Amino acid sequence: MSKSLLAVCIMSASVSLPAADWPQWRGPSRDGLSAETGLLASWPSGGPRVLWRASGLGEGYSSMAVAGGRVFTQGQSGAQEFVIAFDAKTGARAWTAPTGRAFRESRGNGPRGTPTIDGDRLYAMAADGTLACLEAATGKVIWSQNVVQKYGGSIIPWGMSESPLVDGARLVVAPGGRGASVVALNKIDGTLIWKAGNDQAGYASAMLADIGGVRQIVTLTGEAALGVRADNGQVLWRYTKVANNTANIATPIVQDGYAFFSTSYDTGGALLRIEPRGVSEVYFTRRMKNHYSTSVLVGDVLYGFDDSILTAMRFKTGDVLWRHRSVGKGSVIYADKHLYVLSEDGAVALVEARPDQYHEVSRFDIPSGRYPTWAPPVIANGQLYIREQDRLVAFDIQAR
Repeated sequence: MSKSLLAVCIMSASVSLPAADWPQWRGPSRDGLSAETGLLASWPSGGPRVLWRASGLGEGYSSMAVAGGRVFTQGQSGAQEFVIAFDAKTGARAWTAPTGRAFRESRGNGPRGTPTIDGDRLYAMAADGTLACLEAATGKVIWSQNVVQKYGGSIIPWGMSESPLVDGARLVVAPGGRGASVVALNKIDGTLIWKAGNDQAGYASAMLADIGGVRQIVTLTGEAALGVRADNGQVLWRYTKVANNTANIATPIVQDGYAFFSTSYDTGGALLRIEPRGVSEVYFTRRMKNHYSTSVLVGDVLYGFDDSILTAMRFKTGDVLWRHRSVGKGSVIYADKHLYVLSEDGAVALVEARPDQYHEVSRFDIPSGRYPTWAPPVIANGQLYIREQDRLVAFDIQAR
C-alpha cells in the first residue's frame, strides 16, 4: 500500500459519526437496521407529528443519507441530475450540485442510487453512470467521472442504481463491462486501484465480508452473485442460480460468514456459506423473492417482501414463519423492536418484529403520485424520513 493510501485509511478510521446518523444506503452498516431506541411504540391515526416538509427534490427513486445535521438525496429536473442537501432540523435547502445527465424511463425518471457520506465527502452515482465526489458541506465537486463510459460498460435498462461503497481508502462500484464488472477507485481522486470480473452491471449495491482473514466485496451483478478480494480485485467465487435475466436489485445480506441473495421474476433466494476462496449453497428458496426492496435480518429472522407478501423466514434454514399481505408490495427497515413498512402505494405501517405472527400496531398514508413510492424510508436521530418523488417529509418518532 502506498503512503498516501495508508494515510487515507488512518484518517478514515478516525472519522466517527453519531450513532443515530444514517450516512449511506440502508444505514450505518448497509443492513437496514437502526440502533436507535426510545422511539414511539404506536402512532396517532394520522401518523406521527410532521416536523417539516420539503419539495424541490425533482424526479427519482434515490433514498436519503443523513449525517452531520444534513439530509442528502439525489433528484432530476429538466436535463440535469443533481445531489441536494437539506437541514435535518428545519428542511431548509442547504445546496444543490449538478451531477449526471437526465435519465428517462417509462417506470420513472431520474437517479436511483443513494449518496454515501464519508467524513467530509459525499459520493453519488447518477443513473447515467456519472460518479461524483462532492464536499458534503458545500456540494462543491472534487472529482467526477462517468464510470460506465470509462470502463466499457453500458447503461442498463432502468438506469444505474448503485449506492457507492467506501472501504477504507477504496471506493467500490460496479459499472459492468468486460474486465470491469467491479472496480475499486482511490476515493481521494478517483484513480483506479483495481478492476475485476466480466459481468454486466446489476441494480444492487455491494457489501463487505471478512472471511478467514480475507476481506471480500460481496455483490449481485447482472449475471451472478460475486465475491471479490477487497485488496486486489481477485474474483474468489461466482454463483449464478439466484440471478435472473431481468433485474437483480436487492442488496446482499451478509452475516457471520453467510450471504443471502434474492431476486424476483420467478427466481428466488439463496443462502450461501462464504469461504476464503469459494461458496457453498445452504439452501435455495422460492418463498423470499425480493423485487426492488431488500429484506432486513433481525436476530435470526429475515423479514422481507416475497414479491408483494411480507414474509418472516429463518435466516439459516429458510423455514417460513409467517406471511402477510400487510401494505402490499413495499420496503422495510427496522428500529427499536419494530419494522417500518412503506408501500409502493403510499401506506406506512408500524409492525412488531416478532417471529410468531404478523402484528401491525399503526398505519397511515402519504399522498402518492404518478410513480410508485420506491425510495426506502430512513430513520435518523429520532426522525422518520419518507420521500415521494419531489416531496420529502420528516416525522418526529421520538417518544417523550
